[in-house]
Amino acid sequence: MSKNKMKNPKSSVRSKVRWGIVGILALLLVSSFFDAPTYANRVIDTINNTVALGIPRIPDTPFRLGLDLQGGAHLIYQADTNDIEAGDRAAAVEGVRDVIERRVNATGVGEPSVRTAKVGEDFRINVELPGITDINEAIKMIGQTPTLEFKEENTVPARDLTEEEELAMEEYNKDAKERADVILKRIKDGEDFETLAKEVSEDDLTKNNGGYLNFISRATADPVFYSWAEENKEGNTSKVVENNEGYNILKLGKEQVGGEEVRASHILICYLGSQNCEAPIYTKDEAFQKAQEIFDLATASNFSDLAQENSTDPGSKDNGGDLGFFTKDTMVAEFSNAVFSVETGEIVGPIETQFGYHIIYKTDKRETIDYELWRILIETQQAIDILPSEDPWMSTGLSGSQLDRAEVLTNPQTGAIEVSLQFDSEGTDLFRDITERNLNKPVAIFLDGQPISIPNVNSVIPNGKAVISGGFDLTEAKLLSQRLNAGALPVPINLISQQSIGASLGAESLAKSLQAGIVALIIVMIFMLLYYRLPGLLAILALTVYLSLTLAVFKLIGVTLTLAGIAGFILSIGMAVDANVLIFERLKEELRSGKSLKAAVEEGFLRAWTSIRDGNISTLITCVLLVWFGSSFVQGFAITLAIGVLLSMFSAVTITRVMLRFVVPWFKEEGNLLFLGYKKINNNK
Repeated sequence: MSKNKMKNPKSSVRSKVRWGIVGILALLLVSSFFDAPTYANRVIDTINNTVALGIPRIPDTPFRLGLDLQGGAHLIYQADTNDIEAGDRAAAVEGVRDVIERRVNATGVGEPSVRTAKVGEDFRINVELPGITDINEAIKMIGQTPTLEFKEENTVPARDLTEEEELAMEEYNKDAKERADVILKRIKDGEDFETLAKEVSEDDLTKNNGGYLNFISRATADPVFYSWAEENKEGNTSKVVENNEGYNILKLGKEQVGGEEVRASHILICYLGSQNCEAPIYTKDEAFQKAQEIFDLATASNFSDLAQENSTDPGSKDNGGDLGFFTKDTMVAEFSNAVFSVETGEIVGPIETQFGYHIIYKTDKRETIDYELWRILIETQQAIDILPSEDPWMSTGLSGSQLDRAEVLTNPQTGAIEVSLQFDSEGTDLFRDITERNLNKPVAIFLDGQPISIPNVNSVIPNGKAVISGGFDLTEAKLLSQRLNAGALPVPINLISQQSIGASLGAESLAKSLQAGIVALIIVMIFMLLYYRLPGLLAILALTVYLSLTLAVFKLIGVTLTLAGIAGFILSIGMAVDANVLIFERLKEELRSGKSLKAAVEEGFLRAWTSIRDGNISTLITCVLLVWFGSSFVQGFAITLAIGVLLSMFSAVTITRVMLRFVVPWFKEEGNLLFLGYKKINNNK
């Protein structure tokens, strides 16, 4: 009985070690699947189609790439706060930052970054827009000073142009054409295109830049411009080209290889709760089952018929689900990742997005050409420029320029949080008239063309004071107040720096960074294997788990990978190996001193721990300081390095230790040549 009791502790420890190995393998499997979900989902789909186990697919979440890897636009604005009291400047600039962020978010730009910084006495706003390589598009997207407007319901009936208005519009456009012809003649007579653009172009976004439109792509450019560029050669100047803006004179520059475009058809099965599902007939589970049934039936020959019969996408249903050609950033990430990861002719699905479940048939692909373009624009008039707006809201003439202040208050009777408005004398008179004619009607408050509040007028307000109550919590009320003040305060922003990073340059940088990382990893692995033998092999296995786990954490918490961030990650590989080196060197010393292999392993970890701990803590302190005081690229380096250091400690101290404990019983007490080449020294000799 007592003998059995003596064996139980050993058996228990050995069992824990085995479970530790199982845990390490499970961690490697899960993190690898999360890192590369496309391949994992193919395995899952195969299993589900064969055995019908209903294993859920792994979300195909892409890594977040920074501006230097993905390409995009980097803009720096300086806020003019000279007319604002010193105590209000920071809040006003934060309000402008909030408006810019909403503007770029509304366009669907992936992972934009909008940050404020104080440089001396100046306030600056840094804007990074990944995927936007057209500087002019980025500038147009952001605009200038935020616009606050008060609007009332539009009661003006729709009408057609009068005969006089039509004649005036025709005369205006005729004059515009004549002016464009004169400009074209001046160019043919030898005048410089860019100088003329600065002088006469009516495109405010490009005229100061000599009419430069940057490189245009098939997916985003005006089709008229792209068609002209395809048919001409570098240096050519166009005749007068008309589009919906007016008359254009174009100049063609260089061409470059753009991205890949694919053509695909899809069948969408939306469900109750999915986005833009107007008449849902399925629950989510029912939609998945329906999509799976269609996927099982779908072939190249019947896909169009299945789309017309089953798809809930009104935009593509009638033409057999055909979406035409599109680039990767045109569609939502889950859809793009699926269709760009398969070969032409393949059918994949069901792919889940916020719109429902998709069955996708990739029908074609092609490389695109981007063209460098300049233009001079002479604007024309259209009926929409003359006729009353058909918008449901119309301007009242009251705007942020007449708003003195917006503040957060608490109603003394109900305790509800409200936002109070105080207008100046001009605004007071306007607001009184507005409330008189809109009694018991709504008045909408617009910021940047978007309604942020639509309160109902309950009484005439003669003193220029109003209260917006809408069931706000404190955070929402502060945000609304900030937005109102941002529109009211005179905070113009001036563009002081602009930089465009091409997608091809970003892709090249990413490829070179990955190559450097792979080469570094291979060299480290060879060194560990040759110098430390079996422990080195175990360290390589631990390093593999570390790499997979670190990438999974980067994706899970949304770390934005930049070139500097990848450098930090590669450096952390060295940190991970460094801990193993300290442990193995201590292990050597313990074996030389005559200790058994098992004791040497335990002592090696115990004695190396303090050095590992102190070295990594000092690195983490440095990372904290870099995040605190550094710029965005330095912060990216520090964050990836800090995550790598923390996980490398786990890898070396836990994973390597468990694996060593697992293999030590396979060897004699003194070890052998596989274990560092050292044998236990007999001190009696």
